[in-house]
Amino acid sequence: MAMGVMTRIEDLNTVLGQTQDHRHRVLVAAAKNLKNWFVKVRKIKAIYHTLNLFNLDVTQKCLIAECWVPLLDIETIQIALRRGTERSGSSVPPILNRMETFEDPPTYNRTNKFTSAFQALINAYGVASYREMNPAPYTIITFPFLFAVMFGDLGHGAIMALFGLWMVLKEKPLAAKKTDNEIWNIFFGGRYIIFLMGVFSMYTGFVYNDIFSKSLNVFGSSWSINYNTSTVMSNKALQLNPGTKDYSGTPYPIGLDPVWQVAENKIIFLNAYKMKISIIFGVIHMLFGVFVGLFNHRYFKNKLAIYCEFIPQVIFLVFLFFYMTLMMFMKWTKYSADSEDIRFSAGCAPSILITFINMVLFKSVEQEGECSPFMFAGQQGLQKFLVIIALLCVPWMLLAKPIMIMRSRKEAAHQPMVPYSNENGDAETGLNQQNATQGGAVQQGGAGGGAGHGHDNEEMSEIFIHQGIHTIEYVLGSVSHTASYLRLWALSLAHAQLAEVLWNMVLKNGLTQADWYGGILLWAIFSFWAVLTVGILVLMEGLSAFLHTLRLHWVEFQSKFYSGLGYAFQPFSFEVILETGSSSTEE
Repeated sequence: MAMGVMTRIEDLNTVLGQTQDHRHRVLVAAAKNLKNWFVKVRKIKAIYHTLNLFNLDVTQKCLIAECWVPLLDIETIQIALRRGTERSGSSVPPILNRMETFEDPPTYNRTNKFTSAFQALINAYGVASYREMNPAPYTIITFPFLFAVMFGDLGHGAIMALFGLWMVLKEKPLAAKKTDNEIWNIFFGGRYIIFLMGVFSMYTGFVYNDIFSKSLNVFGSSWSINYNTSTVMSNKALQLNPGTKDYSGTPYPIGLDPVWQVAENKIIFLNAYKMKISIIFGVIHMLFGVFVGLFNHRYFKNKLAIYCEFIPQVIFLVFLFFYMTLMMFMKWTKYSADSEDIRFSAGCAPSILITFINMVLFKSVEQEGECSPFMFAGQQGLQKFLVIIALLCVPWMLLAKPIMIMRSRKEAAHQPMVPYSNENGDAETGLNQQNATQGGAVQQGGAGGGAGHGHDNEEMSEIFIHQGIHTIEYVLGSVSHTASYLRLWALSLAHAQLAEVLWNMVLKNGLTQADWYGGILLWAIFSFWAVLTVGILVLMEGLSAFLHTLRLHWVEFQSKFYSGLGYAFQPFSFEVILETGSSSTEE
């Protein structure tokens, strides 16, 4: 009996082993196809889910669907439908008709691998309304440039540009390596932004003549030094007369003269220079944003906004702040250290800030001595005229539009009802006229009206309140936004000073060692300096400048014309569905 039991146990073990081997082979074979099965199941589920959104025709022989389609892709869609009919062998041909609707269409901006990162920056603020001006094309240039004004260093910009260029050249193998590291995905997604920021920073660093806090003496200094070698070596502080010229008599061709690198008053000079250019760039950037808003008003045929908002906004900005930038250029060109007329010498140059404050406060300034507080004849009268006109623009922006809307409503209330002329609602019918004023009509040519730009459903009190909010926001914002561009000057100065401190406190100690161990010490100190340079000055300062540049575009630039109240067009895409499904499965 024991032998029989043992034999049976061995038979059972053999059967179990064979079963396990068979099961293993089956599972291994199934594992090879598991990914494809998941893909097929997700595709089938997505197709059936979308088909469930269709409406069944009365004859129950066909399905009817309404969807948004990009106008330029209609021919491609028709070809795809025809191809699908041929492959499926269906006897019923698909019919694609364009319909009229009063719903707000989604926004679809065509992007490629270069423009998608810049479009993502804009969409993070808000998706544009249908047919609203898209800031992304202008951001491709202005974003890296404003970043470079703050980050201007030829060496640090080269590091950033090389990193971005490496990601651009290796984008296919790097994209194939899918990773969950969010920081790396952010860097790789913005590789073209990083590359452009680095290239622009190299340009501004060349203009600032700043490379790792040192200067490049490319063309030779234009300052003439009349001291001999012993005087220069024995005296720590010497003065150079800006009125004297060397043999050429021309300034340094591009950027700053390298002699400023060793000057004690370098920060004082750069303060005035960078502060002025930051204001100039800021006013031009804001003025450009206001003019971009004109294209919105013209497209949506909003003449009321042109006459009651755009024109007073431009006058207010030009008469006050653009006039201030013109005074900066006038001061640069009219006053010089080698001027023979004492009225136009460097000591008689008036302060732009004091002049602007006196202009706004209507404060009269008397001439003291030979130096005049004004740059040209009739300046005081012109400034009073500019301020008065700019102040008159405030009630213009505040009251003109609500009063015009109120008058048009009273006129419309006294007009007789227009009879309906046909059943389809032509442009002559009262129904279509009412819809046209409310906006939101999507015509088949893709030139739909701007949804949400009408005021027919708003109470007059709400219109007055909204207009008052917009007016206060623009008037006070013009002052605060202009001052906000001073961050270009502040971060540029901070970056340059931090690089100089890092050089003097770290790397300079390795360069002063002259003995045999100097090379070893320099190697160790250089590695420490390189880590701090990349970690602090490139990564941290770069991130700081990036965020400040993002704020300048979102708040100071886009607030002038961009509402961002739309929603994005989301097409049916197997790629997006499969990526979403795979990520949810992994989680």
